[in-house]
Amino acid sequence: MSVLVTGATGFVGNALIKNLLLDDYHVVATIRSEQSILGLGIEAVSVGNISAKTDWSKALNDVDEVIHCAARAHILNDSVADPLAEFRQVNTAGTLNLARQATEAGVRRFVFISSIKVNGELTEGEPFSSDDKFIPTDPYGLSKYEAEQVLLTLAKETGMEVVIIRPVLVYGLGVKGNFASLLKWMKKGIPLPFGAIHNQRSFVALDNLVSFIIHCIDHPKAANEVFLISDGEDVSTTELLRKVAHAFGKKALLIPVPVSLMTLMAKLLGKGDVANRLFGSLQVDSSKAHGLLGWEPVITMDEQLKKMAEVDPS
Repeated sequence: MSVLVTGATGFVGNALIKNLLLDDYHVVATIRSEQSILGLGIEAVSVGNISAKTDWSKALNDVDEVIHCAARAHILNDSVADPLAEFRQVNTAGTLNLARQATEAGVRRFVFISSIKVNGELTEGEPFSSDDKFIPTDPYGLSKYEAEQVLLTLAKETGMEVVIIRPVLVYGLGVKGNFASLLKWMKKGIPLPFGAIHNQRSFVALDNLVSFIIHCIDHPKAANEVFLISDGEDVSTTELLRKVAHAFGKKALLIPVPVSLMTLMAKLLGKGDVANRLFGSLQVDSSKAHGLLGWEPVITMDEQLKKMAEVDPS
């Protein structure tokens, strides 16, 4: 089977390609420029920037499935004049353009890597589910939501199967953003005021997400479904930091500062979004992936963190 993977040099795309090759798939990878470096055995096609005008014809030649990982990612403190327009250009219009060309090329299934931001930012009591009816206001989340809607409509009109996957925060070797900052702090043994946080957050290990994506490539029951995916072991921020410290052989120096005080300070400093991620809860119900598709996580959080530490023990 020939599989096209967009976002091939990204955090998820790169790991996905390596596993597809191990499973003997023929991989076609799209890259932004000829200077992008990929490994041997990968057919790379340069497509430039993704938009409503991108020509995907060379990449889609004789492809059976598309896994669309590429996106304009969520950006804190976005400096562009109109963030929603920028997100829509890549994540909505760019996705629809690729999907339309995929149908014309005879692609059987289109797997879209969306985001949990389509469901929202925080949960209170009940976890998010794939059946939730919610229209996000966050520009990134809205652009992903709109992409999902046009894909599902296209599936009805053309018969091309669509699978939508909304991961929670993904962690693994090469992770960036807030998770990378937490790793850096814990590895340096810096005392942190996060010793009394009692939230609950879902995460998904990179190995688990890649496993699930590959599981969705040809499972008949995945067609035209939406899945929320996580490790299935929710933890508080305090528990997460202790797990990270343990994996890297460090002592967790966590001071029990009241969350209410830290939240107030964060808001005064204009860091309310960061406070939500550190202190708020975000849980998902990923039982649909297990019940409908029979998928189970291939790695635990402790095991994924240990793998990260073995490669980067500093």
